[in-house]
Amino acid sequence: MSNLSLNELGGMARSQGADLFGVADISSALDFICNQGGSHLRKFSRGISIGISLINSIVDELHRREEASIFYTYRALYNTVNARLDQIALSLAKRIQDEGYDAYPVPASQIIDHKKLVGVVSHKLIAHLAGLGWIGKSCLLITPRYGPRVRFATILTNAPLASGTPMEDNCGNCSACVEICPVKAFTGVPFNPLESREKRFDAHSCYKYQREREAKMGDSLCGLCVYVCPYGRK
Repeated sequence: MSNLSLNELGGMARSQGADLFGVADISSALDFICNQGGSHLRKFSRGISIGISLINSIVDELHRREEASIFYTYRALYNTVNARLDQIALSLAKRIQDEGYDAYPVPASQIIDHKKLVGVVSHKLIAHLAGLGWIGKSCLLITPRYGPRVRFATILTNAPLASGTPMEDNCGNCSACVEICPVKAFTGVPFNPLESREKRFDAHSCYKYQREREAKMGDSLCGLCVYVCPYGRK
């Protein structure tokens, strides 16, 4: 019998710096996951979501992102958190594997298809199914405590772990992220799992804007939708 427990994995994640930890039953989303990441993912039944919150004093200055000291500091934070998430995901994946189960860690920030602008899996979808938050009008995962000021990594596994319950949308009539977007990439349509991302978000407009910023300023990150969300601002 396996000695693997949810409490152990969550404790491992938090001891290494994670602020959020949850498990999703991904069986209802496997078709979507496999269409995006590949048929080899069909053997997995659970998705472990690991989140690390960003530093508020840095995110709070993103309205001044045209200043070099702001966007380079944000970039450093972004990269550091992503690297820590990848380390935690690897550590947990090895522990799961040691118990005889399959584990597939997915990096915190990775695009595998530049035409569709998608990664192996949608981290926010796994986090939503795990009950860590809801997908907002910004197409970001909104958590009750940190808002969208969180980065996520995912581990897919067949370990029979207890899963969480998806959280209901709590954005209400708020449209702050829609209004602040420089290229109006968000339509304001609430998340619906039966609808395509394009109903809510023009990813290519956002990507083009970031590439233009990179050519002009040497860095591509914007972050205004992260900055403005009232669930993250204190």
